[in-house]
Amino acid sequence: MEKTKMETTFQGNSRMSEHMMHAKLSFGMIWGSVGGAVGMLVVDLILMGTLFTVGLPPLICFSTVGNTAARFFSILGIEMSGGVPMGVATHYLVGPVLGAIFGAAVAQVGALRVGTLKKCVVLAVLYGEIVSQPLFAMMPILLKMGASETLLWFVGSITMHFIWGIVLGVVVRNGLQSTIGASPRQFGVQL
Repeated sequence: MEKTKMETTFQGNSRMSEHMMHAKLSFGMIWGSVGGAVGMLVVDLILMGTLFTVGLPPLICFSTVGNTAARFFSILGIEMSGGVPMGVATHYLVGPVLGAIFGAAVAQVGALRVGTLKKCVVLAVLYGEIVSQPLFAMMPILLKMGASETLLWFVGSITMHFIWGIVLGVVVRNGLQSTIGASPRQFGVQL
């Protein structure tokens, strides 16, 4: 049986739609990963500079994150050394992965497709603060921090993840906008 022009066009449009969906997902994940990594770099530079300025060891946060990760794995029966190397690895694994999830969500979920830079930044900051809560809570528990250390940890973490969210939102919004070029609406982004 010979296909009509309408059937052929419908199948072509369906394949094009599927291709565009995968392209949006890929672009979202790529820009999200880049935003997550750049956000971590900015946060780490600010944090190390601040710690150095107040006379604390600049790498103490990496050490704390590394020790928390090692403690978490030891609970699971996996022995690892903590410290700065584990902290750096954890930071630069978690940041891009969480960024990729954000980028994919913004690219794929209609309700999250925001048109302005401000809205994308606000959404990224909220995302960063919400997904970080289990990580914020895990550290004082696993490392048995005192009340003053815990308070300092939460204030510092909330501030740093706020900055991470700003960078993530800027990179994802501008990255998706530049990637889609002349036809942003086909990617679901309003300029």
